[in-house]
Amino acid sequence: MLDRRIFLKTAALGAPYLSAAARKPNVVIIFLDDSGWADFHPFGKPPYPTPNVERLARQGCAFHNFYVPQAVCSASRSALLTGCYPGRTKMFGAHGPRARGVDPGFATIGQVLQKAGYKTAVFGKWHIGDQPETRPPARGFDESCGLMYSNDMWEHHPERPENYPQPLQFWENGKIKIERVNKDDQQFLTRWYTEHAVDFIGRQKDNPFLLYVPHSMPHVPLFRSPEFAGKSKHGVHGDVITEIDWSVGQILGALDKAGVSDNTLVIMTSDNGPWISYGNHAGKTPYRESKGTGFDGGTRSACLMRFPGKIKAGTVSKKAFCTIDFLPTVAGLAVAPLPSNPIDGKDVWPLITGANGAANPHRYYAFSTGNVFDGVLSGDGRWKLHVPHQYRQLVKAGNDGAAGEYRQTEIGLSLFDLDNDPFESTNVLEKQPEVAARLQAYAAEHRKEFYPAAP
Repeated sequence: MLDRRIFLKTAALGAPYLSAAARKPNVVIIFLDDSGWADFHPFGKPPYPTPNVERLARQGCAFHNFYVPQAVCSASRSALLTGCYPGRTKMFGAHGPRARGVDPGFATIGQVLQKAGYKTAVFGKWHIGDQPETRPPARGFDESCGLMYSNDMWEHHPERPENYPQPLQFWENGKIKIERVNKDDQQFLTRWYTEHAVDFIGRQKDNPFLLYVPHSMPHVPLFRSPEFAGKSKHGVHGDVITEIDWSVGQILGALDKAGVSDNTLVIMTSDNGPWISYGNHAGKTPYRESKGTGFDGGTRSACLMRFPGKIKAGTVSKKAFCTIDFLPTVAGLAVAPLPSNPIDGKDVWPLITGANGAANPHRYYAFSTGNVFDGVLSGDGRWKLHVPHQYRQLVKAGNDGAAGEYRQTEIGLSLFDLDNDPFESTNVLEKQPEVAARLQAYAAEHRKEFYPAAP
């Protein structure tokens, strides 16, 4: 970690004059939308190449047990940006157009790093507030562009167009740049976000920076630029993933060109698992269920991190941690004070770097779907307890952009040993009474604090 004394003694000289050891690290977070755990090599074995993501893995660490606390858009993004559980911010589910979103009383990672002297930017899907006080310029981002919510919340929605009478708008730096995004515009979202990111890196190479790139893809409806149409030879979804891989390569190349790769933490992950209702337009996961559930198919996301000299290259980690830990971990690297509001995440940098004896400081992580509490995962990632709750289960997948059918079903009190049963198939509640009792106590504690009105 950066020595605060070295930084304070040399900061007055200006960033270009600081030694590499004294400069605050840059942070790049690439956050995909509805990407399946197995959509990219080396996590899965898709039939198309993803060389740039593989490069990121070769140069960094692949985290196989990384989680989001809720497998739905707004709740997941809020957790990453604020370090808080959805139960604390009351940011549940996916918010629609013009929603206020996250209460400004909860600071974002942009505000935390901005106050610490960072230049900050977000290029992509925001989806944690669509009012003046909750859009990016008011929430700690110097530069921004993109959509304020999901790209399916528009007049062309195949099932619920009446829910979205407002036009889908493309914003840039607090102003509307495209009043009514059309299908041609959607083709270029991945490219536009990428071009803004590359430009930002080139201009900020002498300053510490936070770059957040929350792609709109591969959330349905799927779009890719003409250059990538048919490129994967495996359908529209393959083309979309191929273009995202290209985007990763462009960002890594920009870091190299700017000469800042060695001082930059790069993180790539997804807000949740695939939306399997959309069949061949959805990603893949080997785990149970998918987006919109508390099972690992929804809440376990593939995650890559690279920081040369800090994270050992070409490694794989089975350590469990969660998006709520990003804010405090990055703040620690940046020598930035934590926000005054309560947060739930903890600094897990020793765990990320594989330090000897590093253990997760959390006793548990909690999961929810909407405002329903689903259960907890032990901090070491081995045991997962589902409290009784209903969830949606796919009956029939759709095809070529059409949604399939779900049914509501339920799970009773269940304990799974994820080390030996990562697919949550065998309930070991009666075989592990001590473990079950411990996790039930954690669940009761979490419910009391965050869901006091729940039965």
